[in-house]
Amino acid sequence: MRAFPSEFEALLSPLGRRVLEGKVPALDGVLARGQGRFVAARGLISQKTADAAARLLDWALGDRLTPMEAPIPPGTIWDMTQNYEERLPKASRVRTAFLDSKRSPGRAAAEACGLVAMLESASFHAFAERLSGYPLRRRWGRQALCYQPGDYAGPHTDHHPEEPEARLGYTDLHLTFCTRGVARQLLVWERKGHLSEVTDVAVGGLVTCYRLPVWHAVTPLEARPRARGHARRWVLLGTFLDRTP
Repeated sequence: MRAFPSEFEALLSPLGRRVLEGKVPALDGVLARGQGRFVAARGLISQKTADAAARLLDWALGDRLTPMEAPIPPGTIWDMTQNYEERLPKASRVRTAFLDSKRSPGRAAAEACGLVAMLESASFHAFAERLSGYPLRRRWGRQALCYQPGDYAGPHTDHHPEEPEARLGYTDLHLTFCTRGVARQLLVWERKGHLSEVTDVAVGGLVTCYRLPVWHAVTPLEARPRARGHARRWVLLGTFLDRTP
């Protein structure tokens, strides 16, 4: 793969195209039907295509990413005055390319390899609507993330109560592409008040769709033995606000 296709649909496997056409009832609008806040599906992008996408992302964006690091503040422990009154802000470590900003270090490279056009395509928007079941706006946010060994995201909700258009809920669509050095990375999310649900997201070609906000966390990425320097999990994501009549 020398460049991403201009339409996301071209990246899909035969099963993925059937989902886009609404021919797979189990994956049609599952979030809007109230069957959870999160869905993960394998096989919608073939392993061969996912491997090629990971290599392309490494080549195009590997050295053009911005570190995004938020360690746990020491005060979360030493400023406590009462037992069991912990308050943990979102802690994380990952690298990113903010594709909505033309001043982002990775934006020009993302345009050159076709990534921006693919994430702006009509079929990417249609796929998010198909999986979520929500009518979504025609303009949406785009971002690329790169997890390396030890990178993670601590428990957080992605709630934006100060933003009127997002505070009642919104949709995220994520595409995962892993290099061969990745062994495991887990997504942990909340069900019935407990962080009890777990999915391995270190699967090439995995498609995940979220109805946010919801409590969730991403565990530190684990590399295969002797492959630490070649372990990267790429996540391409779109963030969609609801379309109102």
